[in-house]
Amino acid sequence: MDIALFTQEGLIMILRWIHFFAGVAWIGHLYYFNFVQGAFMPEVDANVKNNVFVKLVPRAMWWFRWGAMGTFLSGIAMLAIVGKELAGDFFQTPYGIYIYPGALLGTIMFLNVWLIIWPKQKILIANATTVMGGGAANPEAAKVGPQALLASRTNVMFSIPLLFFMGASRHLSLTIPEGFSPFAVLAVVTLLILLLELNAIKGKLGPLTTVKGVIHCGLGLLVILYGLIEVIV
Repeated sequence: MDIALFTQEGLIMILRWIHFFAGVAWIGHLYYFNFVQGAFMPEVDANVKNNVFVKLVPRAMWWFRWGAMGTFLSGIAMLAIVGKELAGDFFQTPYGIYIYPGALLGTIMFLNVWLIIWPKQKILIANATTVMGGGAANPEAAKVGPQALLASRTNVMFSIPLLFFMGASRHLSLTIPEGFSPFAVLAVVTLLILLLELNAIKGKLGPLTTVKGVIHCGLGLLVILYGLIEVIV
C-alpha cells in the first residue's frame, strides 16, 4: 500500500505543516508583543515592568525566536524542492513571482528577530534582572529599547504583505506574457523592501509609532507591492 505522506508531495506537506505551526507561534507572539504587551507596559509602574521582563518576556521570546527559526528553515526547504522542480522556469510562474516578495520579507523578518530584536531584548532582560536584585540600571537599556521596537514594528508591517503573498503563491492567478523577463519586477520589489529595512536599522518609527499606523503601513505596502507586480508583469 502506497502512503502519500512518504512521497515528495508528502514531504512538502510535512514541511508546510511545520511552516504553519512555527509561523503561528512566531507571528502570534509578534502580534502579542506589539498589540498587547506594548500597550500594557506604559500603563504600569517600574516594578511591574521589571517583573514582566524577568518572568514573562524570556518565555515569550523563546517561542518567538524559535518559531521564527522553524518558519525560516521549513520555508527554505520548500523553496529548494519547488525551485529544483521548476528550475529555470521558476520566475515564469505565478508561484515564483508571488513567493519571491513573501520569501524576501520573511527572510528579513527572521534576520531582524535574531540579529536585532533578540540581542536587544537580552539586554533589557538582564537590566531588569539586575535592577530587581538591587543593582544599578544599565544606561544602554534606554537606548536599545526603541531600536528593538522599531525592528519589531517593521516586522509587523512586513508580515501583512508576507501573509498575502504566501496565500497568493498557491491560490491567485497571474497572467505572465511569453518571453517575460522577471528582472524589473524583482529589482523594484527588492529595492523597496531593502529601503524599508534600512529604516528599521537606522531610521525612526514615524507612522509605525502606533498600532493603527503600523497596520495602515502594512496594508499600504501590500497594495504597492501587488500593484508593482501587476503593472510590471
